[in-house]
Amino acid sequence: MDVVVIGGGLVGMTLGLALAQRGLAACVIDRQPLAVMSDAAYDGRGSAIALGSKQLLDSLGLWADIAPEAGAILDIRVSDGDSRLFLHYDHTEVGTEPMGWIVENLVTRRALTRALERTPEITLIAPASVERLDRTPGGVTVHLADGRVIRAALAVAADGKNSPIREAAGIRSTRWDYPQTGIVCSVGLEKPHRGIAHERFLPAGPFALLPMSGIPGHPHRASIVWTEKTELAPQMLALDTNDFESEMTKRFGDFYGRLSLIGQRWSYPLSLLMAARMVDHRLALIGDAAHAIHPIAGQGLNLGLRDIGVLADVLGAASRLGLDLGDKAVLEDYARRRRVDTLGLIAATDGLNRLFSNDIAPVRLARRLGLAAVNRVPPLKHFFMRHAMGTMGGSLGALLGQTPTTLIAGASAPVTGPAPR
Repeated sequence: MDVVVIGGGLVGMTLGLALAQRGLAACVIDRQPLAVMSDAAYDGRGSAIALGSKQLLDSLGLWADIAPEAGAILDIRVSDGDSRLFLHYDHTEVGTEPMGWIVENLVTRRALTRALERTPEITLIAPASVERLDRTPGGVTVHLADGRVIRAALAVAADGKNSPIREAAGIRSTRWDYPQTGIVCSVGLEKPHRGIAHERFLPAGPFALLPMSGIPGHPHRASIVWTEKTELAPQMLALDTNDFESEMTKRFGDFYGRLSLIGQRWSYPLSLLMAARMVDHRLALIGDAAHAIHPIAGQGLNLGLRDIGVLADVLGAASRLGLDLGDKAVLEDYARRRRVDTLGLIAATDGLNRLFSNDIAPVRLARRLGLAAVNRVPPLKHFFMRHAMGTMGGSLGALLGQTPTTLIAGASAPVTGPAPR
């Protein structure tokens, strides 16, 4: 075995496919049964897949399976409370393809599972619990709770922000919890959304309405991302359906008509995490095990997919040259190439949340004027748009108006200004 990936979520499974594409044998391990992870009740979130991330998924043969259930993001509109000043991104200003797509995590997870099952270079073990990871000069040995043993040249931790593998390796992390909770749900609209993603900033946090593909009975569907103060979130979640819908509609406005709840609601605590380093002896961290960011910029999954692109390329090149995949120089190359993007996104998302999640009058005026200024300077706006689309790389991908991605549903104040097209 070349690489053992501990954690079979969206990032871990995608890495397995990327490694197999480069001729490497990978084993992906997760503690959850596949049937549970593929159930609709497992995860209510969705993700915004930026154009650059879509290209990666397409190269792995996944996009054709995902595309029929992906909602295209053609425009993005960013506003601050009830201000008539706003920032509007139109995809036709920089190309012909959508800026991104909203895809339910369930859809992506099922596509990944099918792809892994038909890829002989990948061994998928689930459910299984990792009891111990031994890292020696010659390789790694994973001991499972059921007695099985897997040996490889390198271990990759893709086991989430509370990563036991990261903790066991002694890799310190900086982490703090935001006083915010994300509420996630899907809604039906009375009018077409026309592919417009809305993000509105309120004192409690951002609210996003994100275009989704239609389903029977709900041809105009969207995902709601409601960032609420943690102490108030339980009250919102406890509302009956009619009152919950009224709260959403009151906050967002009624130009799409009344927002009608589809299915259940989920809630997630929001936090930031940054590992002190992304590599250690024969170990690499990817996804939330390495970094977890606020969803305000919509880059959580896209950031993890960029980890995958770099790590797979580094390991593929090392394999072609006959190098040890766990060699220190190989792993440090991966860490170096990911450092600027990761640190930049963490700083940008945290800064944006702090800037917009307050109601201080001078700050409110300054940020509204800032949104309007960017909207009126095409070169600057196009620069931010290309970063939002993930086609330029770099560390500025979380700046103003980026597609909201790890969905956490929300509501907003009444919308003013020109109605969506």
